[in-house]
Amino acid sequence: MNHERLLKIILSPHMSEKAAIATEKRRAYVFEVASDANKLEIKNAIELLFKTQVEAVRIVNVKPKPRRFGKIQGKSKAWKKAYVSLMAGQEINFAGSN
Repeated sequence: MNHERLLKIILSPHMSEKAAIATEKRRAYVFEVASDANKLEIKNAIELLFKTQVEAVRIVNVKPKPRRFGKIQGKSKAWKKAYVSLMAGQEINFAGSN
């Protein structure tokens, strides 16, 4: 795969209460990913960026929510997130470097 493409797949880690629970219980980290990314590209991007071994990748398409600004109605932007499960003994440290 193209090295440049892999660097553009992972947009940011997604921090939420649900993501924290997934990390504690299943060693699953949550990332916001490019909307055209597939499971294999996400797996290769995580292994390249964080030097870890990925066990599984699950993808969720987050649908847009209706928003209202006074009389103006609109929608939030749709996006894609990935739950990445790591092999036993592997972890990703977002706070500091190795």
